[in-house]
Parts: sequence; structure tokens; C-alpha cells
Amino acid sequence: MSAQNGTGPVTTHRILVLGAGYAGMSAAIQLAARVGRHQDVQVTLVNPQERFTERLRLHMTATRQQLAEMSIPELLEGTGAQFVRGWVTAVDANVRTVRIDDDRILRYDTLVYGLGSVADTVSVPGVEDHAYTLNSAQDAELLADRLARLGSGTVVVGGSGLTGIEAAAEIAERHPELDVVLVGRQEPGATMNPKAKAYLQSALRRLGVQVRSGSEVVKVLPASVELAGGENIAADAVLWTSGTRVSPLAAAAGLSVDGRGRIVTDDSLRSVSHPDVYAVGDAAAVRQGYGIMHGTCQGGMPTGVHAAVSIARTLKGKQPKPFRFGYYHTPVSLGRHDAVVQFTHPDDTPRRVHLTGRKAAWYKETVTASPWPTFGRMKKMPSSGAFWPRGGRFTRVRDAR
Repeated sequence: MSAQNGTGPVTTHRILVLGAGYAGMSAAIQLAARVGRHQDVQVTLVNPQERFTERLRLHMTATRQQLAEMSIPELLEGTGAQFVRGWVTAVDANVRTVRIDDDRILRYDTLVYGLGSVADTVSVPGVEDHAYTLNSAQDAELLADRLARLGSGTVVVGGSGLTGIEAAAEIAERHPELDVVLVGRQEPGATMNPKAKAYLQSALRRLGVQVRSGSEVVKVLPASVELAGGENIAADAVLWTSGTRVSPLAAAAGLSVDGRGRIVTDDSLRSVSHPDVYAVGDAAAVRQGYGIMHGTCQGGMPTGVHAAVSIARTLKGKQPKPFRFGYYHTPVSLGRHDAVVQFTHPDDTPRRVHLTGRKAAWYKETVTASPWPTFGRMKKMPSSGAFWPRGGRFTRVRDAR
């Protein structure tokens, strides 16, 4: 592919962004704003759907709360970036091609891999066949339909992490006619300071959520879940939020991945095996001074921005800079009018400071609503997206001696 200028043909540099989650959208918008209008650069974003999925709000979708329609193609209008709707079914990192829906081939010079993660439905028998997930808006809507049909009964939420807590609270608040059981190996709020954790657990009790911590689901059956030790809990619906897994496409493409299948990156977010591939969000194993980053919106969006800035610098013949990120909060909703916000050190350990109640609910809602307006601002002012906590000494990676 080439473009023509006054001095002859100029090769077009093709940048392909896979996945329009929080990280992928950040990368695409930043690239569109920084290089998308250049004649010799083409930015293309690939995603299965035109609607942006608010992963932070899927527990609301699961209880039939109406969310705003956010169109990815409309956001990209005027940027020069292209949108391709389709499922990525294969990546060939050696010849730099991506297969879409098994029948289209897209070529790239630089790839931004942001296919993210989904709930792990394969490690525990029966989850794939009998449990609901919050992997997508469609999955959440299927659960919403099931809950609406239940006049009474029990909903088991497998997994006591943040997604499980928010989903259990939302279901209990919106469906008081249902019994909600939250099952997990850890106590809800295990990573919070004692006062924040106590508030969270008190809120779950107030909502009527039965918590079974220290328990592990070993099998999901058509009408129950089986715990380690043999106990069964009757269940009219099971929501699975325990653990995540990433797409096997990166490993199949020959990219260097870690034990969980995430692409191993250098300090600028490039693949250590294929420097023309950048990995962002949950799809990347990004090392900081405190260890490997875990997937959250607060960390995912900065990875997307940094990858875009790195690519823009590389196209100008400059070296990309190291990526550094420090965590700063853990907001957890407890229904529509209550929440806990645990402020953290950059390594994600809890500070003493936290918010609870309506102030925390307002804070959580503000955070949850912020990505889409942020994308709009970055479209006009890309530098507005380049501010996040770098983490100081917590994020410095020291060479092994």
C-alpha cells in the first residue's frame, strides 16, 4: 500500500489495534489523534461490536438497568482512523497478518494487541455449560433475563473478588425476592484495610447477601454448585466471576507469553519476541517494581495511551520511553447508593484512607463514567490522556544483580 506525494510514492505504515476495551480504545484514540491524519499512516481498530462495552457497569446490565449507547465508529469520525467489525480468529506475527472472521486478512506494520481477558470458564467443570458470566453486554443481558423470570430462588455468585462483590450487591438490591450467596476462597474485601473491609462486609449483610468465604466451588451442576468437601448449594442461577483467562491467540502466534498466556513486554510495552507488536491492558504481562500489573481500567487505559505515544515516537525516529504506573484506588460499588473506596499505595497495598457510603458511591460513579468522556477529550487533545500516577520508587524496575 502506498500514498503519492510530490517526490514519489510513500509507503503507508499500517497500525492495527485489536480490541476496543478500555486499553484498546485508549490506544486507538491516541493514535488517531497523534498520527491518524498523516497520509503515510493508517490506523485501524478491530472489534466484534460497534458498541463500546462498559465492563465496569456490566453488573448493572445484569439487573436490567439501561446504559447509554456508545458508538465506536461515531467516536472515530473525523480522526482518519478506520473501524473494522469482526472477530479476530488468528494472528501470524511472522508475516504480520491478522485473520478476521476466518475469511478476511488484514496486514500490519505495527500491531497493538488488546484482546483482554474473560472469566475463566474452563478450569472448573460445569461452568461453561451451566453458569452465566459478565464477559460482554450480551452475557449480562442473558443473566438479566434469567433473574427476571425467577419469582424466588437462589443465585450463587462464584468468586469473592471485586466483580463478584459488586454483582452480588447489585442483584440483592434489585431482586430482594432472591437469595444471593457469594462463594469464594477469600473474604470479601480481603485486600482492604480493616475498617474498609468491615464496612463492605456489613453492607453485604444489610443487603441480605450470604457470604461463604473460605469455600471453593469445584463443580457447577444444572441446579447446584458443589464445594470442596462435598457440600452442595442449590442454585437457580450461577454467576461465575472467579478467575480470568486470556485469548490463546497470542501464544498460537508465537509471541512470548507468560504462564497465563499474557504477552511479555519490555519496558515500553513492546513484545520481547516481536518488537513490532505492543501489548496493552489485560493481554499484557507488564512488569513494574512491585511485580506484574493486574488488569484494571485504571491501569489499562494508561497502557493504551503509552503504547500509542511510543508508536508515535518510533515513527518520528525517537526511542520510546519506559512505562511506569502506580495504583491509587480500589472503588467498589455496593448497589446504587453505597460503596467503598479504598485508596492505595502505588503497589496496590491499602492506605489508611478510605471512603464509604454516599460519598463513595458518588466517587465510584464518577470513576465509572469517566472513560468515554476521556476518550472524547483525547480525540481533541491527546496530551490530556497522558497523566496518571507513575508510582515513584514503587514502580522502578531494578536490574537483577
